[in-house]
Amino acid sequence: MRHFIFQGSKVVNCWSYKTEILPTREQRDKIRRSLGICRWLYNEYIARNKRLYHMYQRGCLDERQKHFLTAMDFDKFVNHHLKNTDELAWINECGSKARKKAITNAETAFQKFFHGKAGFPKFKKKSRQSVGIYFPKNNKGDWTIERHRIQIPTIGKVRLKEFGYLPAGAMVKSGVVSQKADRFYVSVVLNMPAPQYAKPRGEPLGIDLGLKDFAILSDGTKFKNINKTVDVRRLEKKLRREQRRLSRKLECKKKKGSDKPAAFFANISKNVLKVQKLHHRLFSIRTNYTNQVIHEIMKREPSFITIEDLNVSGMMKNRHLAKAVAACKFYEFRTKLMAKCHERGIELRIADRFYPSSKTCHNCGHVKSDLKLSDRVYICECGYVADRDQNAAMNLRDAKEYKIA
Repeated sequence: MRHFIFQGSKVVNCWSYKTEILPTREQRDKIRRSLGICRWLYNEYIARNKRLYHMYQRGCLDERQKHFLTAMDFDKFVNHHLKNTDELAWINECGSKARKKAITNAETAFQKFFHGKAGFPKFKKKSRQSVGIYFPKNNKGDWTIERHRIQIPTIGKVRLKEFGYLPAGAMVKSGVVSQKADRFYVSVVLNMPAPQYAKPRGEPLGIDLGLKDFAILSDGTKFKNINKTVDVRRLEKKLRREQRRLSRKLECKKKKGSDKPAAFFANISKNVLKVQKLHHRLFSIRTNYTNQVIHEIMKREPSFITIEDLNVSGMMKNRHLAKAVAACKFYEFRTKLMAKCHERGIELRIADRFYPSSKTCHNCGHVKSDLKLSDRVYICECGYVADRDQNAAMNLRDAKEYKIA
């Protein structure tokens, strides 16, 4: 993925890479402890601000008194007071930059809430490792990339699972180490020159997204819905079975006076890991398929691409289609397609969400207002007969009203 960093008046091209690492047992323990510290600081910052806000609501604080703790103030409080106590001395086991980045991320979550861009910040759970360890490049030896390993600050040289994916010798700006389903990943931002692409001269494309088929192109190409394949359905069935098994163990744990042995309850964490691995496996399959579809679209080198502005949040309110819509990851497809179009100089057009692409006849322009979702073949009064999704894709390609992404 491409990023831009401004240094004065000069723009530096930066690219982000994410790959799996294979740390040793000592390195795993250190990563887990650092992740736990970052998660605790994130949650503590949110808890203290909630406490201040409740005191302000009850009238304990007036307008002149400070009822919001900034990230800088909380970081000073951690460095001067919390980590110097005997109970919280373990905060020093994590690097200062990683601690400060976790607190800054929590403040960013509050700022998004204040500006109406997101909901109220939530506490991070240990079972959902969504916190990363941030490491900037401070010294010359930090973040050196070799073919089979990478030098991570305070952790040391860690082996890469995929050799040659990270460009050896590239200049790293910063990096983040994360954990997901007992697997460890590193994300690095590299300072690299942008590749040069020829000006796209292919035929324009319209893309209609759906649930029966994931993506239908105006040239007749159809990409199947990966969630309907046998492998994905088998994994989903296995996931339901493991979730039921975990639920029974948790319900048994809640009962007082249970005659189950201690080993039964010790195996709950193993069952949680099984569920996490299955979730991660499904996530990886869907993400990989999205990347493959975008790659096939980019190989056509279209002069421009037109997609529709889907109301995904509105579609998720339909309880019959919510699960299928979430599994298709339409928003992720749009975000990655936009990034690739900007990278290759392809114009991405966004048609209005109320544009009747499916109801409009591509031959005569008649709008069929009574078209149902079950009507998979579009039949017009003028004699035009076509696949419903194919007709919508061609109408999107020829749309006159749109906005540039």
